Amino acid sequence: MDITLAILGMALILIGFAGSIVPIIPGPPISWAGFLLLKWTDYVNKGASGYENTLWILLFFVVLVTILDYVVPILGTKKYGGSKRGVWGATIGVVVGLFFGPLGIIIGPFLGAYIGEITTGKKDREALKAAWGSFVGFLLGVGLKLMTCGTILFFYIRHWFF
Repeated sequence: MDITLAILGMALILIGFAGSIVPIIPGPPISWAGFLLLKWTDYVNKGASGYENTLWILLFFVVLVTILDYVVPILGTKKYGGSKRGVWGATIGVVVGLFFGPLGIIIGPFLGAYIGEITTGKKDREALKAAWGSFVGFLLGVGLKLMTCGTILFFYIRHWFF
């Protein structure tokens, strides 16, 4: 049973990495759930290893990054002069971009924000600036999620093998 939980935990962590890029899948929470599974195995020395503290600290960062993932693209769009339509356009662009693979996920928010800004009557230059802010915010969110999942993976390996 222990090996099954450990392998399932590793699978969840890897799914979490994919979810850090694909917006529909909540990457860091899934990775944290994989780390949590290690708790119910005999691979972890629960007293001396600091596993419990690590578990709660990682949960804090997972919650923080999950919240920031929604806030950062909005702040990026607004910082570069975007409107609510630009933010909504970026969100719709992410969803539509899912159907076009990894490139669609990257280009979708940019095009969505651009189209959203154009519909408000902004000129091309202003719309491109807001779209760029959305794109930067999206990339920052993805980066934060990947770093969080990488940290979870590091501690998973550390607590499982060492």
